[in-house]
Amino acid sequence: MIKVLHLSDIHLGSGFSHGRINPETGLNTRLEDFVATLGRCIDRALSEPVDLVLFGGDAFPDATPPPYIQQAFARQFQRLVEAKIPTVLLVGNHDQHSQGAGGASLCIYRTLGVPNVRVGDRLETHQIQTKSGAVQVITLPWLNRSTLLTRPETEGLSMSEVGHLLLDRLRLALEGEIRKLDSTLPTILLAHLMADAANYGAERFLAVGKGFTIPLSLLTRDCFDYVALGHVHRHQILCQQPPIVYPGSIERVDFSEEKEEKGYVFVELEKGRATIEFCPLPVRRFCTIELDLSEEDDPQSALLEAIASQTVRDAVVRVIYQLRPEQSDRIDDADIHQALSVAHNYTIQPELVSQLSRSRLPELGVGATIDPLNALRAYLENREDLRDLQEPILNAAQGLLDETDWLGDADLNLDLEEPLPLIPVSTQTQLRLL
Repeated sequence: MIKVLHLSDIHLGSGFSHGRINPETGLNTRLEDFVATLGRCIDRALSEPVDLVLFGGDAFPDATPPPYIQQAFARQFQRLVEAKIPTVLLVGNHDQHSQGAGGASLCIYRTLGVPNVRVGDRLETHQIQTKSGAVQVITLPWLNRSTLLTRPETEGLSMSEVGHLLLDRLRLALEGEIRKLDSTLPTILLAHLMADAANYGAERFLAVGKGFTIPLSLLTRDCFDYVALGHVHRHQILCQQPPIVYPGSIERVDFSEEKEEKGYVFVELEKGRATIEFCPLPVRRFCTIELDLSEEDDPQSALLEAIASQTVRDAVVRVIYQLRPEQSDRIDDADIHQALSVAHNYTIQPELVSQLSRSRLPELGVGATIDPLNALRAYLENREDLRDLQEPILNAAQGLLDETDWLGDADLNLDLEEPLPLIPVSTQTQLRLL
């Protein structure tokens, strides 16, 4: 039985906007969160101990991370090297420089000849001898359409046609690797890809136009005992036989992953069988508080109650609320900041609701017949800010309507050379009220 730890999508160096600078270390606290979570994964690999560690790609947000972030990543995987645990580092889309041209950030480990570390930057089969026996791992890094776009055979083809061409070539290349397998050894496919049966998250949009979707049928081969995937940040099992598994990312990158459980996968592997266990990780909580205050008489109290009802201590929090412009002076920012002070990090996003954007009143809809005074009354009843002026406005409107009626009965064949009669002062006062 070969014990395998499968993790993916570390994205070390992401999410700095959700942290703050630790005055003791000078580092962003979210970097410290990511390093601590990666450390827990390595702790499990060492304490078990496992026979093999598989990393499914996307070590950093891009292919050129700052040196101190590269060092933080290397320190954790150096622990596996010291324990002589074989490790396979797969190249993901974020690890590639310029969409595949110019190498990948993880290739430095192969260049340095780090013992027991294999880098999967090409479709290749690796035979690895572990403490519990031999295993073969086919590595399939992230593939880009751009690898074909500069070739003559793709001239005049659409992006969809280029994708089909690349997929056909992948089928042939993968079949070539499968035919070279040792049928007596347990086999793992380690791939960074977007499977067509997966439930995608934010990562689908991060790679839009750069990759393509792989059909699940390409992965469900009898020769594979376990298919270890990377790229999708949500943990999911796409198939039971063979197990085709996304472990998901180990930390929340942003609020799109607020509800997702994070962790890694522990696998017990032998020829023809694999048992899997998802192992959740204690990661920092993200919390969204969203409410509409536009109809609240006391929006401040309603907002504070909403914050108090959530566990915001040590969480990354965002508060989104809607209110009308005239309610702005009823919100005390100091009290809101005080209520959120126990959070690890927070943002407040007030959104002003325009009266003009409200849906049309049913009684004022197309085809409705209503006299002007009743129409005005219906409008005023839906304007909380004008309730105190409702009666004076209606009285002024009635006065204007009375004068209109008088003009309608009068002889309108006026001599335009004669000056028009002056508007009475009382009516001018009414106009000011309107």
